[in-house]
Order: sequence, then structure tokens, then C-alpha cells
Amino acid sequence: MPTAAIKPDDSAQSIAAPTWMTRPVPTVKRLTLPILNAVETEPSTQCPQCHAMTTNTALIFNSYVCPHCDYHLGMAARDRLHGFFDQVEQELGQAFSTGDPLQFVDSQPYPERLAQAQAKTKETEGLVVMQGLLRDMLVIACAFDFRFMGGSMGSVVGDRFVQAAETALQQRMPLVCFATSGGARMQEGLLSLMQMARTGAAIERLRLACVPYIVVLTNPVYGGVTASLAMLGDIHLAEPKAMIGFAGKRVIEQTVREVLDEPFQRAEYLLEHGVIDQVVHRHQLNDTIYRLLAKLMHH
Repeated sequence: MPTAAIKPDDSAQSIAAPTWMTRPVPTVKRLTLPILNAVETEPSTQCPQCHAMTTNTALIFNSYVCPHCDYHLGMAARDRLHGFFDQVEQELGQAFSTGDPLQFVDSQPYPERLAQAQAKTKETEGLVVMQGLLRDMLVIACAFDFRFMGGSMGSVVGDRFVQAAETALQQRMPLVCFATSGGARMQEGLLSLMQMARTGAAIERLRLACVPYIVVLTNPVYGGVTASLAMLGDIHLAEPKAMIGFAGKRVIEQTVREVLDEPFQRAEYLLEHGVIDQVVHRHQLNDTIYRLLAKLMHH
């Protein structure tokens, strides 16, 4: 049976390959980038209170106070002292260095922990002491650095504080301490606890000589530091909402078997119960301390 002739499909002809003249011309696709704000282009920090992002530059100019909710973030000891003094004359206590008297090892040897803290903070120890001018008054000030092993008080911290107190006593200059710490340093055992007595004795000599000693309690202050130098001042100031106590809140709750609601151990709670003298915003600290020292020193 003869086969029918196959006719070319008209639709196939219509879908013929395009010629050079009729081919689609490729275009350059424009890459659209999102517009970034300053927070995304600069190193920034998230506020632990309101979770807002703020550039580090803005925080530095605002003394590490959140511009959104007024929360007081932690400050490095050196930054705090440079912000406190109008002019720094000298740094004290750099001759002291930390050893390993107990060869203490927990999850890692004590010297390794020290090396990590020194690399992180660029400080040799958890307390920085400086002498300088606050307005027109010579003052010695020391500040704990919480980034350095929780601002724990070991032998060198005690040495530096005692040297600061003795220098203030000899030159009759007021002493100011910005305290923030987790307590005594367990890696030095009894040697760390002895610093409570040493610093207390140095503060007593200041008291007998009528040399003012002002403590500024910042967030947080606990343990052996609270039980010694942080609560032996002539005047106790505190930053807003700073946590201050001896034992931690959870430890107390487990002991008394009660839930302790806010603002327990906050600066405002301690002010209400007569533990501290005044809660001062960080922006007003310098003026407040100068005014108090001028009265106490009859300046």
C-alpha cells in the first residue's frame, strides 16, 4: 500500500532558529545592592537591655551608655580612667606581675588563663591605677577591668590597690575606686583572700589620716571585693541598675528557697535600704565626684 507523502509541518517552519540579525541581544543585568546604614557598615554592639544596635564610635562618644534605653554598658578600666581624668600624669603599679604560687590547674593551667586574659584585654592585670588631674585637683583613681578574669582580686590587684592607697596617703591626695568584680580569684586560694585584709588595712590608714576615699560601684560587684574595699569608702556611689552583692542572686534563692524579684541587689534597691549614698548617671559622675572631693578636701 503506497505511503502518503509527509508534508512539512508549518509550525516547525515557524519555530525556525533565529538568524544573526533576529537573535535576542543579551543585556547587562544591573546588580542592585541594599543601602546599608551606619550600624551595618561600622563595628557595632548590641545593647543587652533593649537589643538595639549602636556603632562602637557612638558608644565611645556617649561613654558606653546606650542612646536608645540609657543602659550603662561595661567599660574597660583604661577607657574609664581616661574618661575620668582631665589629664593623666602617671600610671602606678606596673612593676607588679602575677605568678603561679599554687601551680593551680582546673580545666587549664593558671598561667594559660592569665595569658588569654592579657591577650584579650591588653592589660597585665585586672586593676589599673592612675594619678592625674580632675579639673584642678590631683587625684589617684583605680578601676577594675571585668574582662580580665571577671575582675577577680588576686595578689597583684591587692598590691596595686595598696600602693595606690599608700601614695594617696603620702601625698594627701583623695583616692577613687571604680569597682566591678566577681570576687576573689580562686586560682590563688588563701593568698587572694588575704587581699581583703590588706586593702581594708590600707583604707583604715586613709581614714585615720582624713584622706577621702570614694567608691563607685559599677555593674557587677560581688564576692570578696564587695566584702572589703568596695564597701569601706567614705562615700559610696553607684551607676544605675548596677548589680551589687556578696553572694549571687541564684545562690541566695537556693539558700532561702524563695524567688527574689527585681530590683533585688540593684543599685536603686540598695539606695532605698541605706547601703549606698547615691545613684549617679555615668554622664554626671565626674562632676559629682569633684564636688564631693572639693568639700571633703576643703578645696
